[in-house]
Amino acid sequence: MSNYIEPEAGFRIYPIRGYHGFFHLLFDAKHREAVLIDTGLVGEMPRLKRVLQELELDWPNIRAILLTHGHLDHTGNLSRLKELTGAPVLAHPLDQPHIDGTFPYRGPSRLCGWMEGVGRSLFVYQGIPIDQPIMPDDDLPFWGGLRVLHLPGHTEGHCGFYSERFNILFSGDLFASYWFSTHLPPVFLNSCPDQMASSLERVGALSPRFMIPNHYDRLDGERLRRAFDTLV
Repeated sequence: MSNYIEPEAGFRIYPIRGYHGFFHLLFDAKHREAVLIDTGLVGEMPRLKRVLQELELDWPNIRAILLTHGHLDHTGNLSRLKELTGAPVLAHPLDQPHIDGTFPYRGPSRLCGWMEGVGRSLFVYQGIPIDQPIMPDDDLPFWGGLRVLHLPGHTEGHCGFYSERFNILFSGDLFASYWFSTHLPPVFLNSCPDQMASSLERVGALSPRFMIPNHYDRLDGERLRRAFDTLV
């Protein structure tokens, strides 16, 4: 059986690991449905398919695809998953240019733009339009309720998704945490670094008990929250 954590009976978080990070499938057993937070890049699709098979779900049981932001390692499987599931894509409208590959990178982040361009060519990437634009403090009717937390800095439209029911924040690329290193995204990956401090303060004020970013070594929301506190 695939690894998961279960904050409450019938509600599970499955980390779907690829070669560059994780995305997450949130499963609601009562309604026999799931949502995705991000879609990964390379190596994740077979793992996601295996989890669905274990849960006796099919692609259409995925009700929505929520994007924290539009960088390639979060949208690499987006068009394929949209095709398989028919699920609506929800993201902040400011990140549509990132999803499309048309964002005008400036300053140090031009390196990020170059990397994204190479990746899109290598993986024959296809951007797709956002179906449902999300805005700060929107309440989404998935997995017992998720609230949109706008956390710009990494990108203008970067968002987290907060479960008040379970006191968990899915924080995207606000930070990364590995065994010997907890850090903010490197400066060349951030499109609007001047907004990062206010996003960190916003999360500090929210003070979630658990935090789950997209880049970490082991899924332990309490330990990752402590790592974030130490970083800040």
